[in-house]
Amino acid sequence: MTKTAPDKPAKKAPLARVMQPINHVVERWIPSSLVFAIVLTVIVALLALIVTPTSPVDLIVGWGDGLAGLLAFMTQMALILLLGHMLANTKPVRRLLDWVAEKPNTPMQAYLLVFVTAAVASLITWGLGLVVGGLLAKEVARSGRDRGLKLHFPMLVAAGFSGFVVWHMGYSGSGPLTAATPDSFISEQLGYTIPITETTFSWWNISAAVATIVLVSVALWAIAPRGAEKIVQMPSSVGKDESPKLDDVETPADRIDASRIPTLLVGLMLSAYIVIHFVRGGQVTLDIVNWMFLALILLMVRNPFEVIALTKNAASNVGEILLQFPLYAGIMGIMSASGLIQIFSDMLVSIANPITFGLFALLSAGLVNFFVPSGGGQFAVQAPIMLDAAEQLGVDPAIAIMAVSYGDQWTNMIQPFWAIPLLAIAGLKMRDILGYTTATLVASGLVFGGALVVASIVLQ
Repeated sequence: MTKTAPDKPAKKAPLARVMQPINHVVERWIPSSLVFAIVLTVIVALLALIVTPTSPVDLIVGWGDGLAGLLAFMTQMALILLLGHMLANTKPVRRLLDWVAEKPNTPMQAYLLVFVTAAVASLITWGLGLVVGGLLAKEVARSGRDRGLKLHFPMLVAAGFSGFVVWHMGYSGSGPLTAATPDSFISEQLGYTIPITETTFSWWNISAAVATIVLVSVALWAIAPRGAEKIVQMPSSVGKDESPKLDDVETPADRIDASRIPTLLVGLMLSAYIVIHFVRGGQVTLDIVNWMFLALILLMVRNPFEVIALTKNAASNVGEILLQFPLYAGIMGIMSASGLIQIFSDMLVSIANPITFGLFALLSAGLVNFFVPSGGGQFAVQAPIMLDAAEQLGVDPAIAIMAVSYGDQWTNMIQPFWAIPLLAIAGLKMRDILGYTTATLVASGLVFGGALVVASIVLQ
């Protein structure tokens, strides 16, 4: 009787093996993002009491006064995620994803197509990139299954999430847009705004974004399961996502809600406002970015019923952001009232110089991202420190802004918070993709660090 050889376990890439102990800790001990914000609040409060002369009463007052400090910013961040999710689920975008999903003819083509598409979507808006990564991974897996193409589903999902590694270099990057927005906490600190032509659309950031996509593609190609490795395909029970169900039309009011006219009218008005804004010399800000995506959604949907259905579908992804941002604002209040911002800034200045500042800021931002996983929240906490240090060293503030932005997007690859929407779409857990996204972390980190050093030399 012939014995059947047992399945060989899937090989782990060397990078994945090196990171396995860290991944194990992350899986077992990293709490929810809300607990992160609470723990960070306690740590900052204790530091303020220990290293500064701040009294407990002054600390509580500083924290309480700061809670409302980011309300406008909080709404802008929530809208980016909400509108990105809605845009990804409109019928034209879903049809485009279906069309793209049919294109790959080999597993390697499938993995790289999902990554590059998610990266481009993330550069457009991070909310869109997160959702597109998950939806496209599922559609490519479904198409491949129907055509007899064996695709490793965790690798597809990891490729989709890896596209998120460039989001802060793109059009919806909260750091650069905040710096370009009048009356933001950054413009108040600096006394002026920094246009996105000096950050997002600078030659060195665009070059770094392209280089990141290329190098991460090579890294994903190198670690993709192949040959005798075990392939975990998407379960056959996972089918095509259904479009949002629209309400029945029964009354005159329903007929109005089912009409194309209301959404088209508002979409055209909003488009006209955006055009006038730029014709009159207006700059790209967080608000303008949100209005552009809202206008696009209103022009693409069929009626108000569809807008309502898309909003309900997306709303669950916004709740945690709304709850956490006041806590981040409170942390800012503690740091400002106690003088911790100045202390941290002085520490960075003592170990960095104008050339290495960007690299040190990147590393510190990558570390802080574990504790403040929201890009907007982290920028609110860390950017004031980095900008103050940059001023002391004579470093262009654009370097500080992009260093914090790069650090945030960088360690997202092994931090589970932003993977939650994508993993929910795919039905996987963070441990299923960590071995692959670790390679993305290493490859992208090389580009980010190199870009900041080069930019620091050129802008001196």
